[in-house]
Amino acid sequence: MKTRNFHVYSDPGHGWCKASRKTLFDLGIQDKITTYSYQRGDSVYLEEDCDLSTLIVALRAKGIEPKFIEHTTNKSSKIRSYSHYHTQYSK
Repeated sequence: MKTRNFHVYSDPGHGWCKASRKTLFDLGIQDKITTYSYQRGDSVYLEEDCDLSTLIVALRAKGIEPKFIEHTTNKSSKIRSYSHYHTQYSK
């Protein structure tokens, strides 16, 4: 099984996994991501409670095991100030 690295960012209240918009489209899950996730440029920050699970299931279905590199802060994350995710944006 292949592995793929993803960065996970968390603050005292929540966490997000960074994935490229292209990855979501390539996996066919762009329409399954909720507005609880955020986006900035070509990056999408998948919220940890639901959307990250969607990514993990899709990756494993393709024979890819995700590996997570964790980044933690004790302050509110700047990710919270990004735009909420919407599928209307193309890859």
